[in-house]
Amino acid sequence: MSTPPEPEPDVIVGERRHLANLAYRMLGSLTEAEDAVQEAFTRWYALPGRKRAAVASPGAWLTTVVSRICLDVLGSARVRRERYVGAWLPEPLPDRTEWSAGSAVTADPADQVAVDDSVSMALLVVLESMTPAERVAFVLHDVFRYPFPEIAAIVGRTPAACRRLASSARGRVSADRAPATSAPRQAAVLRDFKEAWRAGDIQTLVTLLDPGATMVADGGGLASAVRRTIEGSLDIAGYLTHIAGLSPDLTLLERTVNGEPGLVAQRDGATVTVAAFRLTEGRITHIWAVRNPEKLRPWTTPAHA
Repeated sequence: MSTPPEPEPDVIVGERRHLANLAYRMLGSLTEAEDAVQEAFTRWYALPGRKRAAVASPGAWLTTVVSRICLDVLGSARVRRERYVGAWLPEPLPDRTEWSAGSAVTADPADQVAVDDSVSMALLVVLESMTPAERVAFVLHDVFRYPFPEIAAIVGRTPAACRRLASSARGRVSADRAPATSAPRQAAVLRDFKEAWRAGDIQTLVTLLDPGATMVADGGGLASAVRRTIEGSLDIAGYLTHIAGLSPDLTLLERTVNGEPGLVAQRDGATVTVAAFRLTEGRITHIWAVRNPEKLRPWTTPAHA
């Protein structure tokens, strides 16, 4: 009996974009997502040729492996993030068109991840509050529309248990959901915010911030960043004007961050901060500022200079 032919290499490589999209949403880290995808490919090519040829759907096989790797990474990440210096935030994702502007071809995972509502910083932050199993079940079912029997085979639980996990995760997302602010409106508010920040205009900053606004910064011990959550419009405005006074050489740029209007701070052409925002009823309610240079690698290409 003849052995079926192995899948063409192009077929396997063609799964990279889907796998990167899956892994980034599960892990909130471009670096860890790329590692998970590379590990899945390594395992695929470690299979004997006859076993690869016997796999009916290489895409489904790779999806299962990446999902299980992500589940393991999420389990160990909880321990690692307890030792992390200060707050841990997801890695900010640049707009694909901006990233691609620097090069026609790139292997960077940032260029593999499609930007949509499921990569917003607000959602990724909520996903961080979930158990690993909740997060994987939610991403597979609610984002990528995998049926529960397939999810059950991936996570090693029953379809009913996976349905409960996804439902619990969905409840967390719904509880955190805020009324949508249109991208043009958000961009206009952030433009005013940027100008007030540059000018050290505390009063205008306070009016643009919700009274109960919060700000979280992630330096990871590799860049200076306030380690506590700053709460309240007045405290945030005071902190920002203090920073502006200490760093008059900063250049503030309006950029797309995880699919939504955001701000990027550069010094001498190098990105030092990427800030994502949430707005409710025209006011800023949350600011997430990523300063850890290890998380800003996709923002350091010539396209962002």
